[in-house]
Amino acid sequence: MSTKIIGIVVVVLALGIGGGYWFGARNATPSPDSATGPQQQQNTERSDDPPGTVRIDPVTVQDIGVRTALAARKTLTRKIKSVGRVAYDEKLIARLHPKTEGWIDQLRVDETGMQVEKSENLLSIYSPKLVSTQQEYLLALDNLGALKDSPNADIRRGAEELAASSRERLQLFDVPEHQIRELEKTRKIKKFLHIQSPFSGIVVDIGARDGQFVTPQTQIYMIADLSRVWVYVYVYEYELPWVKLGDEVEMKLASQPGEIFTGKMTYIYPYLEADTRTIKVRLEFDNPGLKLKPNMFADVSILASKQVDAIVIPTESVLRTGDRDTVLLVRGPGKYEPRNVTLGISSDGLVQILAGIAEGQEVVTSAQFLIDSESKLREAAAKMMEVADEE
Repeated sequence: MSTKIIGIVVVVLALGIGGGYWFGARNATPSPDSATGPQQQQNTERSDDPPGTVRIDPVTVQDIGVRTALAARKTLTRKIKSVGRVAYDEKLIARLHPKTEGWIDQLRVDETGMQVEKSENLLSIYSPKLVSTQQEYLLALDNLGALKDSPNADIRRGAEELAASSRERLQLFDVPEHQIRELEKTRKIKKFLHIQSPFSGIVVDIGARDGQFVTPQTQIYMIADLSRVWVYVYVYEYELPWVKLGDEVEMKLASQPGEIFTGKMTYIYPYLEADTRTIKVRLEFDNPGLKLKPNMFADVSILASKQVDAIVIPTESVLRTGDRDTVLLVRGPGKYEPRNVTLGISSDGLVQILAGIAEGQEVVTSAQFLIDSESKLREAAAKMMEVADEE
């Protein structure tokens, strides 16, 4: 016997240890009424059957618990569940720095976690540069008052431009509008000027204290508006085809039992987390009552809006064998053909079939591993016989 035939025989024996062993063991002691056991059924297979087709007698089909299902057309949808982490909305965070160097006179808001309102005075600061800028503005106003009736248009325009630029300089130093108007009205220089909150929010960090010398590099406050928050979740690669911007999201918190918060998906990050093989997704939620607090964890359900009209079969029908996916197609009573298929997306125990079988065809959903082993055994035996005939 040639080396090639010996190799095929070894493969046949190896495959026989699986499903073939079971079939052989069942018929080790044949009885008169079992003359049409699995092996005899296989010998009657027609030559035009596809390679690997297996015939099994009805008794064996029942004994090994073969179940089947029809390939059906359905609309697939999906709800993706994950754990989310509440975070600040980065667009609603303010980091306050003085526009000039000076000394803090008084911190009016001196505790983190305090609620502040828009335009509320946060602190007062003494800055020689701010004092001199006020002086320059008052001089420009005096100059404008003296020259506003000048018959020379260029002189009048020059006086107006000088006053306007001096006022703008105060604004660029973040001097509040009400203090500029007070300066214009009283003509008295303010030694201490205020820094105000740009919006209503929570003081997250304080970077200076009373009497401290600060520069434009000093972050005095970080303030966060919590009226809206972000929530970060991670979805797996195979779930990514389902999600898209604008999908509705539901969220539950352990601290708020029975309450469901609703939001939307607003951003899908353009990179993969290498360690977890997941994609980061950002959700946005309105936060009335400030119940959602940064760094809370929550149970999140993404209600994927995508719907797919697809031919589907149960996921357990698919035999995944390395580089190909296979199902066992029912060709008739007790007759099964292995068929390679191309898979699409999956949801709720169903998988989409892109190619390989058609709607209405019947596939095996249980005991297919035994049948598949027998199919491989037959294919290997057929190849061995072909080689023997050639030699």
